[in-house]
Amino acid sequence: MESVLVLNGPNLNLLGSREPELYGECTLQQIEDDLRQLGADLGVEVQCLQANGEGELIDAVQGAIGRCHALIINPGGYSHTSVALRDALAAFEGTVIEVHLTNVAAREPFRRRNITATAADGVISGLGPAGYSLAMIAVGKAETSDD
Repeated sequence: MESVLVLNGPNLNLLGSREPELYGECTLQQIEDDLRQLGADLGVEVQCLQANGEGELIDAVQGAIGRCHALIINPGGYSHTSVALRDALAAFEGTVIEVHLTNVAAREPFRRRNITATAADGVISGLGPAGYSLAMIAVGKAETSDD
């Protein structure tokens, strides 16, 4: 069975309570549960990890090399600052889809510079939790079309 790693960066563990007017009321646990169900429907194993530390995220990306066929990542604030995370994503040989709950292009100027997106195959931004599902469908369909 193919495997997808879903990574969520700093502060995403606070979804549902952190700035709900901006990020909504859906929790990270609800998003992960929905992704596991969608993965099961697509015949894809879904593994989820949230980490506040940059090094933990980099270790997870490196650990997925040769083990997972795709990564779905919301790097949070590291999107705008982490060359090291970007380089780890570039080393991953499978599909990388970056997801952001909000439309980062319509937010503060510092959020418009997205370093990690340069290593992604696609970016979904501004669609809330549905962005994760769309990313899962994209990597699930890409895998089935290769067969």
